[in-house]
Amino acid sequence: MAATTSRTLELLSLLQSHRHWTARELVDRLDVSDRTLRRDVERLRELGYGIESLRGSAGGYRLEAGTGLPPLLLTDDEGVAIAVGLRSQATAGLRGAEHTTLSALAKIEQVLPAALRRRIEALQSHAAVGPGIGGGRSGGAGGAGAPAPEVDSELLGLLALACRDSERLRFRYTDAAGESSSRSVEPHRLVPVARRWYLLAFDRDRDDWRTFRLDRMSDPFQTRVNFEPRPMTDEEARTRVERALRWRERTVSMRVVAAVSREALQAHLGWWGRDVVAIDAEHCAWPLEADLVENLVMALMWMPRGVAYRVEGPPEVLAFVAEQASRFQAAAPGTA
Repeated sequence: MAATTSRTLELLSLLQSHRHWTARELVDRLDVSDRTLRRDVERLRELGYGIESLRGSAGGYRLEAGTGLPPLLLTDDEGVAIAVGLRSQATAGLRGAEHTTLSALAKIEQVLPAALRRRIEALQSHAAVGPGIGGGRSGGAGGAGAPAPEVDSELLGLLALACRDSERLRFRYTDAAGESSSRSVEPHRLVPVARRWYLLAFDRDRDDWRTFRLDRMSDPFQTRVNFEPRPMTDEEARTRVERALRWRERTVSMRVVAAVSREALQAHLGWWGRDVVAIDAEHCAWPLEADLVENLVMALMWMPRGVAYRVEGPPEVLAFVAEQASRFQAAAPGTA
């Protein structure tokens, strides 16, 4: 009976993770006969799962949509991700959905093992979440469309627990130049910025605060040695990480001085205009930073049409702007 139940649950997990499976794919995955597969499908139907059978050469099985919400099978990582998301939504005060959010959170957390609840609590309490800096109109470092690096959820949970428990860690770290080194740190906070996760920690060998990208960390080792945490608020932690990222990754800057009010330019740029400052009632300045001159100048395409502006910055930036202006003029002759 135990083997039958385990196999049936595995079948359910496969059906929930894929829109359509052929009978042959399921037989091979489960290592069962066609007859056993049909019996397991019938067991799931008796439990209330709507499973559609498809005939023909591409026939197989799939879960029907819109037939109610039977129990879902979640992996440990999926359970943690959903619970953390629900907690964040609940604390954000989602208007009109407070009761359903908290109800769903309670149902999930009450069936999670204690070890997973510890990971959730650590992630929620030791991740400094807030608005990110990043690519796009006002940043350009890396580009807004770049895919986010994958981060191991086990590593994320381990680091969150180390932050919460004030436990020293050792790990290997590969920097932006590709050089690997061994680090011994006192972890403080996990900070998500621009679709990446960072660990703010006190580096014991360098006797100073350091920021580490999680996707560049490997071979974490829990020392089981505790330390006395240094006082720092979430806001201070986030500011320290953002300052480190600007210093490390953004090497070119310029300022766009526009003949328009600060309020009008911010309304046009939206979130990307958060750093715009007023010069007077009819003029404002938009400071920009990026990793490359090309990415920096691309932001000029977002200036409002008909608004006069000038660029202030280092000689290489001004020269590149002048070069691009000449190329645009040559691309549309006779329009001057």
